[in-house]
Amino acid sequence: MSPLIHAPGLIAFASAVEAGSFSAAARVLGTSPSAVSKGVARLEQYFGMRLFQRSTRVLSLTQEGAAYYERIAPLLRALDEASDVVRPASGARGLLRVTAPSDLGRIFLGPVVDRFLPRHPGIKLEMSLADRHVDLIREGYDLAIRAGRIADSDLTVRHLAEMPLVLVASPGYLARRGMPDSVESLREHAHVRYMLGGKAFPIRFADGTVLHTDSAFDTDNSVALRIAALGDLGVAQILRLFVQDDIDAGRLISLLPDRPLPPVAISALHAFGRQAPARVRLFIEFVASEIARLP
Repeated sequence: MSPLIHAPGLIAFASAVEAGSFSAAARVLGTSPSAVSKGVARLEQYFGMRLFQRSTRVLSLTQEGAAYYERIAPLLRALDEASDVVRPASGARGLLRVTAPSDLGRIFLGPVVDRFLPRHPGIKLEMSLADRHVDLIREGYDLAIRAGRIADSDLTVRHLAEMPLVLVASPGYLARRGMPDSVESLREHAHVRYMLGGKAFPIRFADGTVLHTDSAFDTDNSVALRIAALGDLGVAQILRLFVQDDIDAGRLISLLPDRPLPPVAISALHAFGRQAPARVRLFIEFVASEIARLP
């Protein structure tokens, strides 16, 4: 007998793995925890082995269950995506897993909650805000929003925008250390640096000049970078979007305006090729429109 005959149990099993419990899976599937439990039990009976280790507090996969889920998860996702390709955009549905840099994600999060999800009630969003480059395929993400240059990739890349960078420092810091008047004079200053993958970003100017600096403070988060600059720790290279209000209010000073920095590319990446599911296409269009609204 084909295991496809046990499709309800298979779906119950996958939902329980992804939701973390039978009760959570029942809420996702719109059924009862006992129905999920019975579906999984029938699947276990068919295979003649346990797929879950059950206790009063913890639901965990057995070794066989983990191996089985690893094989069926891509197949179930592919079936859902096949339906999504032919379904009208107005009926887009399914789980959408998105990863984005924490600071950019915070900008989009409000509009996503206020406008995107109400427009598309069939889409369930799981959004990871992390300042690292995840492996979309290995980690099971549908879409990544990334800042910076995209290395050669087998993923489908859509360029969304260019965001300007700026060098800034606080009036308190500049009163103590003086105003830099050249690229070379920046070497004598303290710097707060953005880190990614354990490496600090050098200062790159639009004319190709690259300046490696000593650090007073390193962080992988632009919010912390801004706070450090406001706290008189040193010169920061940061997206202008995050500090424009501070510049306008005089809390931070823009440095070397005659030596511009190259803008940062913002891109969307996915592994679906030309046939991306509707939920992915809709989210990319929404993010692109939100970026276009930014000052």
